[in-house]
Amino acid sequence: MSKILLENMEFFAYHGCFKEEQIIGNQFVVNLEIETPTDKAEESDNLKDTLNYQEAYNLVGEQMHQKSHLLEHVGKRILDVLMDKFPEIEYVKVKVSKMHPPMGGKMKCVSLVLERHNR
Repeated sequence: MSKILLENMEFFAYHGCFKEEQIIGNQFVVNLEIETPTDKAEESDNLKDTLNYQEAYNLVGEQMHQKSHLLEHVGKRILDVLMDKFPEIEYVKVKVSKMHPPMGGKMKCVSLVLERHNR
């Protein structure tokens, strides 16, 4: 079993409960931790034998570009699409961070972490 990490993926998107957030948009950072078997790819050195990182990145991007009010909703959609596309995933964790949220004071980010096991 191996861990594949896609770290600090940056997206500009339109998530938020305030009308202005869905018009103006904001910067988001997404991190993924995926546990999946890689023993076949370790031997073959062939992309078809492992989880395609580019494809995972593109799936995350598609979900980030669909407007949502809540980070919880975005995170769930990311988990759903990854688990559907890559049934070999045994565990996945996603962290979605909204940078400099409109909270009435200075704040680097607000984040949500969701995890899922393939049973």
